[in-house]
Amino acid sequence: MKIAIVFGGSSYEHEISIVSSIAMKEVLKNELVYIFCDQNRDFFEIPQKIIKSKLFSSGEYTKCDKLFIGKNGFFKKSMLGQKAIAFDVVLNLTHGGDGEDGVLASLFEFFKIPFIGPRVEACSVSSHKFLTKGYAKSVNVKTIDYAFYTKGDTIEVPSFPVIIKPVRLGSSIGVSIVKSLEELEYACDVAFEFDDAIIIEPFISGVKEYNLAGTKINGEFVFSMIEEPQKVEFLDFDKKYLDFARTSGAVEALLSSEIQEKIKESFKKLYNTLFEGSLIRCDFFVVDNEVYINEINSIPGSMANYLFDDFNTLLNSLANNLPTKKPIVINYEYVNKIHSCKGK
Repeated sequence: MKIAIVFGGSSYEHEISIVSSIAMKEVLKNELVYIFCDQNRDFFEIPQKIIKSKLFSSGEYTKCDKLFIGKNGFFKKSMLGQKAIAFDVVLNLTHGGDGEDGVLASLFEFFKIPFIGPRVEACSVSSHKFLTKGYAKSVNVKTIDYAFYTKGDTIEVPSFPVIIKPVRLGSSIGVSIVKSLEELEYACDVAFEFDDAIIIEPFISGVKEYNLAGTKINGEFVFSMIEEPQKVEFLDFDKKYLDFARTSGAVEALLSSEIQEKIKESFKKLYNTLFEGSLIRCDFFVVDNEVYINEINSIPGSMANYLFDDFNTLLNSLANNLPTKKPIVINYEYVNKIHSCKGK
């Protein structure tokens, strides 16, 4: 199976997407086609043998073949008009804007391009932290208490410390831990630089955090190991950036069977049917033996390959079990009836 990795995008996480996509060379045995979306949303075919991060920062990628998207795939100009780029399925590895907010998903669906990744509805829920909270509540998954504010609102914080997050960004971009009223205004200004809305949550020092990735194949859930990330007060952008290039295995968390089951059940509720066709990673908090969702990563860094024993087989199985939409038959029966009535 030939996999086309689509990455880049007009996003604050553009560079992370590049790092994450290059990492796939080490973990996927498939023939890979790299399709880069630059900040202007122009597409380029990047030969696998030359792909490296410097290619993009230097602008050298513009010397590669420029592509355009159309029905059933990507194309480039040729002497005979246009030539299709050969691949079987797209892997959407565009983190943040364009990739996780549904822009590319809508294009793939519109042009009937098979793809691994969240569908438009799933993107709407997972890319917006405020909507994630509401969705989690609706499927009976606990969330940490929060307050939602938009730019210009009067912000009130009754007690500290708190954590402030832009609602539409990942990778800890624009996120701050605020320990006093004096730090609040600056932290809010930082967050509002990246978004016009924020959420504020109580910051729980020393909280246990666990990551679980998974997907659904033939109607059955397939889970990764449960990982406990490195124990630091807060995973900032730099630490998460380095994490996106991970290809080596993780260390499994030591958890009771009860907590493991609670985490998996919460994952199932969140994945539901909404995220079918994608491999996601959910980040959970455990407080007083209760499980809370922190974040749904609909396109996790390096596809969370390091959490699985055989990621290559898993991704290929998912590619062969993508959801399909029932075709809509349009027969113009209603319009014909109107014309028929007018003709009488």
